[in-house]
Amino acid sequence: MSQAELTREVARRVFASEFNDSTYAFKESDDERAPNYALLPTGDRANRVFVAGTLTETEDVGDESEYWRGRVVDPTGTFFVYAGQYQPEAASVLRETEPPAYVSIVGKPRTYETDDGTVNVSLRPESIAVVDDATRDRWVVETAERTLDRIEAFEEWESEQEAPESGSTAPTNEYAQMAREQYDSPVVNYRNDVIQALESLETVDSDDAEASV
Repeated sequence: MSQAELTREVARRVFASEFNDSTYAFKESDDERAPNYALLPTGDRANRVFVAGTLTETEDVGDESEYWRGRVVDPTGTFFVYAGQYQPEAASVLRETEPPAYVSIVGKPRTYETDDGTVNVSLRPESIAVVDDATRDRWVVETAERTLDRIEAFEEWESEQEAPESGSTAPTNEYAQMAREQYDSPVVNYRNDVIQALESLETVDSDDAEASV
């Protein structure tokens, strides 16, 4: 495997609602060291993600050794984060942080199929940091922007596919194609989540303004 392939993947900013819908995982090579990707419903791949929110609950769910689970809530839903002996620094943060607290996390999506066939998506953290509200708010704004970028690229590709004159001149977007094949959820749902997330910041700002009067 080349040095370029060993380079760390860019961490995608993604809201909890889309992250939890990213149930299709794939590799782009048969190499055993090839990275695993989660397919985002807005038409992109993610080997690593960057998320932020409120750590509302932590629990050691391990049997013979520590295995920490954290619930991290953003304006659209909940991330479930799991860290054990192979993520000692992240596990230490979950052990020592008293909820509620704002945190930012860089980690890898992991899928798990239950006995009834439901696929759950969780986050295996590379790092967890306790942050302030301004950092969390900035993440919401930047994640909204990145999500809208993906949605617009997806919708542009989709409109080209549906146009009678599209043909060979249509732009290729292989991950949008995969998302349309793998998922039923329309991308407009994630546009609504972006609006909801940004409106939640406006609510907080207005509450703060009223409290300071």
